[in-house]
Amino acid sequence: MKDDVPNLKDFDQRLRDEAHEDLADVINEGEPKSKTQIIAIYGKGGIGKSFTLANLSHMMAEQGKRVLLIGCDPKSDTTSLLFGGKACPTIIETSTKKNLAGEQVAIGDVCFKRGGVFAMELGGPEVGRGCGGRGIIHGFELLEKLGFHDWDFDYVLLDFLGDVVCGGFGLPIARDMAQKVILVASNDLQSLYVANNVCSAVEYFRKLGGNVGVAGLVINKDDHSGEAQAFAASVKIPVLAAIPQDDDLRKKSANYQIVGTSKSQWGDLFAELADAVSLAPPVRPAPLDQDGLLALFDSKDTGGDVVLEPATDADMRGKYARPVESLEVIYDDA
Repeated sequence: MKDDVPNLKDFDQRLRDEAHEDLADVINEGEPKSKTQIIAIYGKGGIGKSFTLANLSHMMAEQGKRVLLIGCDPKSDTTSLLFGGKACPTIIETSTKKNLAGEQVAIGDVCFKRGGVFAMELGGPEVGRGCGGRGIIHGFELLEKLGFHDWDFDYVLLDFLGDVVCGGFGLPIARDMAQKVILVASNDLQSLYVANNVCSAVEYFRKLGGNVGVAGLVINKDDHSGEAQAFAASVKIPVLAAIPQDDDLRKKSANYQIVGTSKSQWGDLFAELADAVSLAPPVRPAPLDQDGLLALFDSKDTGGDVVLEPATDADMRGKYARPVESLEVIYDDA
């Protein structure tokens, strides 16, 4: 551990308190030793990560790569496109049932394959019944028990929500579990806000001695308005692919049809994305502040030209506003 790491103990304790789980006492240093590329994909919920990952993983497998796709979203929908809409039993749910029955979880209980892709879902708690980040931590504990570190894959793709900021969802970055991060966003402020937040997290942990970097941005539903490209240039990361806003893609995705194959008209696009994901090195991003992010958009669309007007005590009191007697001592004229 480097002597100049700032406030590492305080940070580590905050992360422990939030996730209710001991994390790494030190952040790993040095080059990754595993031949497996572990890649964490982050983006705003609903931005198209699952669509991108299902087709990317299918294309990689078609190219002869051994690929493991792990859904780390409590919605457990990462693998739905890959499996034609079928729900994949989650690791957390399966583990709970097996434990109640006094049985051990086996690989075949939670990992399934199609088109050469191996895939599983970590899952998460039901609404109001637990912490999603804690579920992620528990899920990776179970993966380790199943032998995760001994598995033989060229690529492990992790699908993470980027707009959930609790400790569990930051594990790949905080604990150097992945070698690089890929962002998925569109030409809209909210998805780019999330992408920028992830860049901030990556840079924060790099300053603490971490190794994870951002390999690039995948623009989904690209309408050619250019904001996502401008964002990538501003934070100094490459655009790995621009998936167009196209009705054919929308319909095929809605019908759980894989387009990441050489048999599809979109095959070349995903083949190029697969190559870019494989080769893109992790880099340190230069995250934007709020004003810099807003500047990517026309101020008429974002309210960037609004001037903040301070409220007064009378504003807050409304109809209850009344003069307040002064405590100042006033002396009569001599």
